Amino acid sequence: MTATDTHCPYCALQCGMTLTPGIPRVKLEPREFPVNKGGLCAKGFTAADLLDHRDRLLTPLVRKEAGNRTSPLREATWDEALEAITTAITTAQQKHGRDSVGAFGGGGLTNEKAYALGKFVRVALRSSSIDYNGRFCMSSAATAANRSLGIDRGLPFPIEDLAQAKTILLVGANPADAMPPSMQYLDAGREHGARHVVVDPRRTNTAAGAHLHLQPLPGTDLALANGMLHIAIREGYVDEDFVRARTTGFDAVRASTNSYWPERVERMTGVPEKHLRETVRLLATQGPAMILTARGAEQHSNGTDTAQAYLNLALALGLVGRPSSGYGTITGQGNGQGGREHGQKADQLPGYRKLDDPAARRHVAAVWGVDPDDLPGPGRSAYEMLTDDSLRVLMVLASNIVVSAPNSNLVRSKLAALDFLVVSDIFRSETAELADVVLPTAQWAEEEGTMTNLEGRVIRRKRALDPPPDVKTDLETLAELARRLGREESSDPRTVFDELRRASAGGIADYAGITYERIEAEDGVFWPCPAEDHPGTPRLFADGFPTPDGRARFMRVEHRDPAETPDKTYPYVLTTGRNMQHYQSGTQTRRVKALNVALPEPRAEIHPDLARRHGIAEGDLVELRSRRGAAVLRARLSDGIRPDTVFAPFHWPGANALTNPALDPHSRMPEFKACAVAITRLQPQ
Repeated sequence: MTATDTHCPYCALQCGMTLTPGIPRVKLEPREFPVNKGGLCAKGFTAADLLDHRDRLLTPLVRKEAGNRTSPLREATWDEALEAITTAITTAQQKHGRDSVGAFGGGGLTNEKAYALGKFVRVALRSSSIDYNGRFCMSSAATAANRSLGIDRGLPFPIEDLAQAKTILLVGANPADAMPPSMQYLDAGREHGARHVVVDPRRTNTAAGAHLHLQPLPGTDLALANGMLHIAIREGYVDEDFVRARTTGFDAVRASTNSYWPERVERMTGVPEKHLRETVRLLATQGPAMILTARGAEQHSNGTDTAQAYLNLALALGLVGRPSSGYGTITGQGNGQGGREHGQKADQLPGYRKLDDPAARRHVAAVWGVDPDDLPGPGRSAYEMLTDDSLRVLMVLASNIVVSAPNSNLVRSKLAALDFLVVSDIFRSETAELADVVLPTAQWAEEEGTMTNLEGRVIRRKRALDPPPDVKTDLETLAELARRLGREESSDPRTVFDELRRASAGGIADYAGITYERIEAEDGVFWPCPAEDHPGTPRLFADGFPTPDGRARFMRVEHRDPAETPDKTYPYVLTTGRNMQHYQSGTQTRRVKALNVALPEPRAEIHPDLARRHGIAEGDLVELRSRRGAAVLRARLSDGIRPDTVFAPFHWPGANALTNPALDPHSRMPEFKACAVAITRLQPQ
């Protein structure tokens, strides 16, 4: 049996593993790779359990009665399924215009598939209606990084640099649960005296091991950052030489922080003044130092400005671009980085080019062999597209939006009201159950392609197994649909990647010098890499910033409350997040026996004081209600959460029936991390 070196199908670490076909099952082993160094988490170790799962989709499905969503799904041929899709597309566009047909992609798609999907929508459909689930994940951090640093690459340095930092501020991140193999770098730093500060309304496993745990009210992270910058300025910690030589705009930011004096920030956030001061002292004097943000800080209606506030702090302290120091954001999805670089985002073209930039349109149109004027303009963001009645036909790849979208009851009703819904997946997800056509797709181990991990390292997932006989890759499906719509496209991953390289050349995310052979020989290649003799760029910003003047930009930002705050009817704050055993919407991990045994159901984390107020005991069923819906979860009592806050995981249907779709004005990110809820103990049956 031939062993194949490949990568985990889950998070953005993209840990290395080896697959060996066997009887009765595939053998999965961790392997030495620069990111995981031979380690895997429970999700990674059990990833092969999905390859022969009894729930696997093995043939296309269509409704027994066309157009009747209450009719059961039945098995169909590929020709029947693709013909139904093609007919639905052409009918809708003839009646309602090109933008009435769209696609929703995912951060788990390979670079090749994300690129092909963006091209398919803009060239074969000539529609602007495309976005992806990364809009729910990284869009705020990306927007802040682009406007301040001129580039969005989650970590602008290899993850191994974490072990060299003497101080790390982690804001809204819980890698101990979300990315366990990454903790080896934090552990190594602590073994050599590093001090870590974690900002989180919960005492997570990450926070429990930190030197300091700052526990703010959800939605006040921006005030916390501005308060720390106020202290840095007042106590003389600003690196004036760095600010003067390498940045612009600091005077306006300096003035804006005058009102964020420590006593006021303590009242706003609940974080003691002494902890604010100690955090700033550590960042400024116990270097090298890093500031890392993640979804806890960013999934807010002011998430872009919040990420910007921490960027301002990092720039003021002179951390960015220095060895083992810096600012970064922790990407969550497997290809969350590459997925937003190559065209499945509503406003972007390959290479992280802007769709409304005439030069970008000319470059990409030349690669695609089309007239730049024929390319549509920027489309609507994910939530706006999903809830717009002008959308009549939707294709969904690698996403389970019925579970993952905010205000999910409304999203479900909008999907059910579409003229036609197509879902490509490996299982019958909650979203697939609403579809008119369900297409079975190849799994991670059954296809070839590249991914870009949280460091900006482009890696190669190699095909270790053949897909089942009647299962196609998404590249094959998109190429066949394009052919039926009059456009010839390749379904070969290497051919698509080589075209992606040409399309990205000269862009911010330049992959022109990255080849499959280089990836394999070099344990991945860091972008930007503009030529095959270029070494790649593991560390950014040492010599300057890719902005027009070469300087990083400070941006003045002000705290504002979440779009929805507690009141008499909904007196508590709900925040959502991850559990260690599950991943994203749970479509995969909820089908893995070992993970389900470890955590079979969602639990609402509640402080004992709040529980006593409502007569709730450990294990009781409770109903959480917001202005948008209700969810029933089992209670888990913990003194590690604020007494005014409830935590619910988003891996099951329910939590996102409650969340507020209020959008960040810059990134169009919904406010997943703060909404007002009421809690009720349910009486036993």
